[in-house]
Amino acid sequence: MHRPVESRPFRRAALLTLGLVAVASVGTLRSFSIAEAHAAGDVPRQVKKPATKTSKPAKTSKPAAKTAATPAAQPPAQGPDGKVVYSTTCAACHQATGEGVEGTYPPLAGSEIVNGDEAKVVRIVLHGLTGPVEVAGETYSGMMPPWGGVLKDPELAAVLTYVRSAWGNKAAPVTVSKVAAIRAATASRTTPWTIAELANVK
Repeated sequence: MHRPVESRPFRRAALLTLGLVAVASVGTLRSFSIAEAHAAGDVPRQVKKPATKTSKPAKTSKPAAKTAATPAAQPPAQGPDGKVVYSTTCAACHQATGEGVEGTYPPLAGSEIVNGDEAKVVRIVLHGLTGPVEVAGETYSGMMPPWGGVLKDPELAAVLTYVRSAWGNKAAPVTVSKVAAIRAATASRTTPWTIAELANVK
């Protein structure tokens, strides 16, 4: 009897099938053995370490630089108001209008003395004036009291500056330093001036 002859294609297919079954069996066995080993604790599981966040250090805000408190700029100190000084010390005799009192107190408005040499006017206010005085063609006999002991240098300079620029007068202002210099130069005088004496003052 003759055995049936197997064809080559059939043999190859059988071998390929057998190989695939063997490979699958090995893979299954391997997966089972690894799973069993994990279950038994023989193989340590890989623990994923949590990613460490590298936190940047917080920015510390620099403290604001301390600025020294600067006081607000102060306006320059103003001197006395010449008009106010005049109204409280001179207006009673020479009047608020500067017209004076006829025959007694000479006018300051348009006065040759007021608009003249400041050195003479300062002396009159510091020490007073006595005797007859002629202003604008009219003679006055009233006596002017000294104000040097009452008015300080800034007040005296302010009132004279006011008088020499009010009521149409246009004379130069009188400075505090000028008043102080004349006060020092005439400190020994104790009597009022006369027009004759003032004529010699330069």
